[in-house]
Amino acid sequence: MLSRKGLIPEDYLLTRLAEDVLQPKFKAKQGKARFVGKNGTCNVAHTNIREQGRFLQDVFTTLVDLKWLHTLIIFTMSFLCSWLLFGMIWWLVAFAHGDLGEKGDDFVPCVTDIHSFSSAFLFSIEVQVTIGFGGRMITEECVSAIIILIVQNIVGLVINAIMLGCIFMKTAQAHRRAETLIFSKHAVISLRNSKLCFMIRIGDLRKSMIISATVRMQVVRRSTTEEGEVVPLDQIDIHMDNPVGTNGVFLVSPLIICHVIDKSSPLYELSPNDLQHQDLEVIVVLEGVVETTGITTQARTSYVSEEILWGQRFVPTVSEDDGMYAVDYSKFGNTVKVPTPCCSAKKLDEAGGIARFKLNEGVTMRPSVRRWIETLHPENKNQKNKIKYTHFVFCS
Repeated sequence: MLSRKGLIPEDYLLTRLAEDVLQPKFKAKQGKARFVGKNGTCNVAHTNIREQGRFLQDVFTTLVDLKWLHTLIIFTMSFLCSWLLFGMIWWLVAFAHGDLGEKGDDFVPCVTDIHSFSSAFLFSIEVQVTIGFGGRMITEECVSAIIILIVQNIVGLVINAIMLGCIFMKTAQAHRRAETLIFSKHAVISLRNSKLCFMIRIGDLRKSMIISATVRMQVVRRSTTEEGEVVPLDQIDIHMDNPVGTNGVFLVSPLIICHVIDKSSPLYELSPNDLQHQDLEVIVVLEGVVETTGITTQARTSYVSEEILWGQRFVPTVSEDDGMYAVDYSKFGNTVKVPTPCCSAKKLDEAGGIARFKLNEGVTMRPSVRRWIETLHPENKNQKNKIKYTHFVFCS
């Protein structure tokens, strides 16, 4: 959408989702519906709502939530109906006072130059939008006409305030700003600081910042309680280990948001094999205040099992060039394979963690994996091509 409008080049078209063209394409399992779409829309249909009148109790929000076509139709009809209604009232006032018939020189009408419904309708428009062409005007002859003039002005101001406010809120809606908040197409699970971590990458295409930006994650899956109750959409919060050390993020350049898979994590018992067979969905919510408007915005996406890559990590996108930092968004969703144990974090902890891997002789390993293990265990450096881990296998 942004590239069609010429706001950003085609090469940087990311619009909420960044995808590496070299990544394998995954298709979601048939029959498994997403709770939140990749573009942030909630895949929930509200049916059998009996108390429809509740929506009319909050008319302004209902008008803002309507589609643009419906809003414009209501905008037009509200003015037309008010003009026609007061045009009919002015015609009835003129008819009751005898302004439409033959008049003598000393006759003073309630409103001058009203001879038919058409002229009364034109006078109604002039009063409500304060045009004042000068041909028609109210006189002090009729008190009722003065009261109608006051009422129409008040009604016109109310309609203007509601409809113009509705149009403004629709054009300044927060989700428009979220179009330039992007997420990586895939999530990855790999080792970081000797711990298994679930990671995603987020970014902001605009120079104007998102103030007090926060990131939240939830795992949505089907679960069963101890009493046998089936919860079809059990939402479990995930603790975040953000790059700046707090819940807020300083989103000037793309950031990798990391979740350490520990005992309190809902992913603690998840292994690569389990990942392929479980109906798992991780929802990511990025929320903050738009710097230019002060409106709170929210961007959402989700990752199902097929979109979580085990044993990979994101490639760097930020480089220093001519005294400033440059961000290459063409690498935003790129990942590379890294040595990662093909086991769950629970089994990894039961073995004492990465730092206490027991290495024996017997299996020839890839040079990249061997060099990585030698950095953790210098005492095994002389064993060259004979390094082996007793209990676990590294994902290739």
